[in-house]
Amino acid sequence: WSSSFLEDDDLPYEEEIIRNPYSVKCWMRYIEFKQNAPKSILNMIYERALKELPGSYKLWYSYLRERRKQVKGKCITEPGYEEVNNCHERALVFMHKMPRIWLDYCQFLVSQCKITRSRRTFDRALRALPVTQHPRIWPLYLRFVRNLPLPETAIRVYRRYLKLSPENAEEYIDYLRSVGRLDEAAVRLAAIVNDESFVSKEGKSNYQLWHELCDLISQNPDKVTSLNVGAIIRGGLTRFTDQLGKLWCSLADYYIRSGHFEKARDVYEEAILTVVTVRDFTQVFDSYAQFEESMIAAKMETTAEMGQDEDDDIDLELRLARFEQLIARRPLLLNSVLLRQNPHNVHEWHKRVKLYEGNPRQIINTYTEAVQTVDPMKATGKPHSLWVSFAKFYEENEQLDDARTIFEKATKVNYKQVDDLAAVWCEYGEMELRHENYEQALRILRKATAIPSKKAEYFDASEPVQNRVYKSLKVWSMLADLEESLGTFQSTKAVYDRIIDLRIATPQIVINYAMFLEEHNYFEESFKAYERGIALFRWPNVYDIWNTYLTKFIDRYGGKKLERARDLFEQALDGCPAKFAKTIYLLYAKLEEEYGLARHAMAVYERATQAVETEERHHIEYTYIILFIQVLPDEHARDMCLRFSDMESKLGEIDRARAIYSYCSQICDPRVTANFWQTWKEFEIRHGNEDTIREMLRIKRSVQATYNTQVNFMSSQMLKATTSATGTVSDLAPGQMGIDDMKMLEQKAQQLAAEAEQDKPKPKEKILFVRSDTSRSELAELSKQANPDEIDIDDDDDEDQEPDEVQLEQKSVPTAVFGGLKDE
Repeated sequence: WSSSFLEDDDLPYEEEIIRNPYSVKCWMRYIEFKQNAPKSILNMIYERALKELPGSYKLWYSYLRERRKQVKGKCITEPGYEEVNNCHERALVFMHKMPRIWLDYCQFLVSQCKITRSRRTFDRALRALPVTQHPRIWPLYLRFVRNLPLPETAIRVYRRYLKLSPENAEEYIDYLRSVGRLDEAAVRLAAIVNDESFVSKEGKSNYQLWHELCDLISQNPDKVTSLNVGAIIRGGLTRFTDQLGKLWCSLADYYIRSGHFEKARDVYEEAILTVVTVRDFTQVFDSYAQFEESMIAAKMETTAEMGQDEDDDIDLELRLARFEQLIARRPLLLNSVLLRQNPHNVHEWHKRVKLYEGNPRQIINTYTEAVQTVDPMKATGKPHSLWVSFAKFYEENEQLDDARTIFEKATKVNYKQVDDLAAVWCEYGEMELRHENYEQALRILRKATAIPSKKAEYFDASEPVQNRVYKSLKVWSMLADLEESLGTFQSTKAVYDRIIDLRIATPQIVINYAMFLEEHNYFEESFKAYERGIALFRWPNVYDIWNTYLTKFIDRYGGKKLERARDLFEQALDGCPAKFAKTIYLLYAKLEEEYGLARHAMAVYERATQAVETEERHHIEYTYIILFIQVLPDEHARDMCLRFSDMESKLGEIDRARAIYSYCSQICDPRVTANFWQTWKEFEIRHGNEDTIREMLRIKRSVQATYNTQVNFMSSQMLKATTSATGTVSDLAPGQMGIDDMKMLEQKAQQLAAEAEQDKPKPKEKILFVRSDTSRSELAELSKQANPDEIDIDDDDDEDQEPDEVQLEQKSVPTAVFGGLKDE
């Protein structure tokens, strides 16, 4: 260190170094002070410091970084680079355990493109550093070798790396595939696929790795020679049963790319006959069809380029035929897949039979296979339908004996449900009926309903269905229908009795039995059948039986057995739910109205208003009120009707209120009950129209005419009685009766007319619709004045015609009325 390089400002630092030559801080302060000095002076200070402190990592790291900075940007062939390299080498003598020094040195060598020296330096670093520090070296080392155009060097480096970190095999495989070393890539991939402890750093599942392996080896059959491709893919088929489609396609693709087309076709055929899911089948079938199409296209291109001969034509036709047959087989192959999924799927077996339509031999084979394969206990669908369809197939081909054989076998199958066996027996009987073998059909159903040697309950699943079918209502119902049509009265009655004894009857069966007895005029037996049915059921199931029973009983006896009918109604109403009580109460009340007492009917209605449901109570009460009105005297009935109609109009039931007025008008003489007619008129003005008012006037005239007829008849009777009473006087004093009798009659007529005139109401204003000569225009105008909200109906009809004069019929008084007073 020459004094010529010293400056005045350096003296303090120099003195401090002399005093503390082994202090790193002193040296670093001096170096920091000389940062802007020439590089030769700065390097000299570093060298002096390192001579005193050769083991200081801080000094070495700063010095090497400064030297690399000094050559940065220069040509890599300059001598300065070698000087820096030598400096690194000197540093590594003391710093060989420091990975940062190694990393900087290696990176510096890589930047100089010194391949061999860099590789050897990396190796020295790996040897010098402990193994725990190797993960810091390998990423840089691997990046260095991947960028080299020397795959062999990189492969050897990766092999060494994988011994330390086998979990990074995927990175190596990717590199091998990128450089075309597919054989080793396949071997490595197969190794990690078979390693169950391997965990992919890229998050791939074992199946995804398998799929990659299959794609790799199937798409590159000429480059992958170290592996048995067929065995590997078939191994995957056994492991991944839910993803068979892709693996089968990979195996076939391997043979196709290898040029083994027949082997590929065999693989496809094997695949479509073994896959068990529709998804896998679709993948395989589509790939198979595409393969056949490509084979046809390739053959056509070849023949177009090289010319055609006879062998080429035959080969092309063969390939076309294969392709057409494959497309035609698709529905059947898909059905086979579904049956492999579930061989007990009855619906798919029926579809398979339809696919063989027109091929009887295949249909028979399919039915035979189906009934042998399907386990009734595991079946999806109705297993008995296979037997029935099988028998019908023989029947349609006029082979009845074979059909009977099938049915006989079907009746011995242990079905899961009794209904299945019952359906077989019924179909068996219906087949015989279709061919008019009526006695045979009866024999079959009697055999089906025969009591077995060992009885069992209908729902006892531990017993075979053959021991329980005797309680099947389906078979008994068909037998009852056949007995009604073909058997005798006694045999049919025995069948119905047996159904009821077995306690399997339904309300409809009971009603049918009673109807059957009624048709044969066994009325009391019919009623007994109803009684037996009622004993079997409870509410609400017994409702139909009670309803039919009570209706038939009333139709049969009417009021002849009134007490018995009342007892039946009381039994029916005992425990009857409110939902069903309405019909029975109305029937009961109708019975009392027609054949009993009115007060009894009213008592029934009164009970009904409390027994029926709330929403039906208004109907009962309405009927009750109508009956009440019918039994009241006219005066009270008139008042009740007015109140009733007023209530209905307040509730908005205008039509019902008008019907009540119409009913009540028949007991209201217009001359006596003017108040009623005035009330009705006001009601029509408020709520009616011209038509309803005209109808009211018509009814009024009709009622008035009726009452006029009655008055005239009474007058004639009174005249006759007067004549008879004075007969004896005239006999005693002849010649005196004529004038006196006439006066008496005139006085009587005047008295009646005066009474009628007094009974007429005295109107306070002009009364509408009394005079028949009132024009319709006046009527409409007055109606509008009385009711401004009335709808205007423009009718241009003629004026009302005056009512025709009522012709009174003259009747002679019976002689018995007068007794001994009659004139000779």
